[in-house]
Amino acid sequence: MKQEVILAVKDLNVKFSLRGQVLHAIRNVSLDIYKGESLAIVGESGSGKSVFTKTFMGLLDGNGFIDSGEILYYGKDLAKNRSEKDWKNIRGKEIAMVMQDPMTSLNPLKTIGAQIAEAIRMHQPEIKGKEAIKKQVCAYLEDVGIQDPERRYKQYPHEFSGGMRQRVVIAIALACKPKILICDEPTTALDVTIQAQILGLLKELKQKYDLTIVFITHDLGVVANIADRVAVMYAGDIIELGTCREIFFDPKHPYTWALLSSLPQLGEKGENLFTIKGTPPSLFKAIQGDAFAPRNPRALKIDFIEEPPYFKVTETHKAKTWLLDPRAPKVEPPEAIRNLKNLEVLK
Repeated sequence: MKQEVILAVKDLNVKFSLRGQVLHAIRNVSLDIYKGESLAIVGESGSGKSVFTKTFMGLLDGNGFIDSGEILYYGKDLAKNRSEKDWKNIRGKEIAMVMQDPMTSLNPLKTIGAQIAEAIRMHQPEIKGKEAIKKQVCAYLEDVGIQDPERRYKQYPHEFSGGMRQRVVIAIALACKPKILICDEPTTALDVTIQAQILGLLKELKQKYDLTIVFITHDLGVVANIADRVAVMYAGDIIELGTCREIFFDPKHPYTWALLSSLPQLGEKGENLFTIKGTPPSLFKAIQGDAFAPRNPRALKIDFIEEPPYFKVTETHKAKTWLLDPRAPKVEPPEAIRNLKNLEVLK
């Protein structure tokens, strides 16, 4: 059955004017996001993940601008110049975002109940009256796993732990009744146990509220059991896209190999963890060839000369690497990649 595309990005280019120079942050990216899916966008810090998704909500910093391309949300092009009034009808109501640090997302001077109630008043005007709104706030608090919502309703953010504050931020997002929920590193500031709880919660809420969820993370391990598809970003471009199983068990791009090799679960006791040598290219300059080539010990000569196109692996899997060209020599992935099938976290 053909999946419904809820948001289609076509040939998107995003640039920033900085100190008299132009930084090309997103480089000709195209991506379809399907209704009801969980899509993970992964890559190192600075790869363009957050900038890419902020364009869906008109949240680029003052110096950032969409140079070309389309962002089609149910046929409406969000890439066109829009007024702040237009964006208010998109933000929260259609597309909401959960940030990585809940303390910067919550107002320390307002009670938890008041902050969720504010979202309800703005996006659910059909709910009227103080008691009706309070009842709905308590329902959202229960949905995100906060016990004794009547008491918690009156408390302030400083009275909540980090994990509970993140649950409140998720409750505020739900109160906006969005169709797409963007989770920007939602578990980075939390310990491993709480991280697992928040990911499990998002999985449950996706089903209950019929959400399309986009996860942004630098940690592939975080999305192993929650994502339907994974988009791997490097230097402002999506260099590999596939189902979660395809990316973990049959990755094709050397950068994806390197990211997966960095998983702590693949480390050996007494040995240093794998790290990707070198640094990403400067996006102030035009990139020639494969952007990852200078850091790729398996790079081919053509990688330094010409940018690879997408090569189709399956109907759901494609990658930008010359290694998939029929003329390329056969290059085996690192041993760590071949060992991924033994990892319990991926089963």
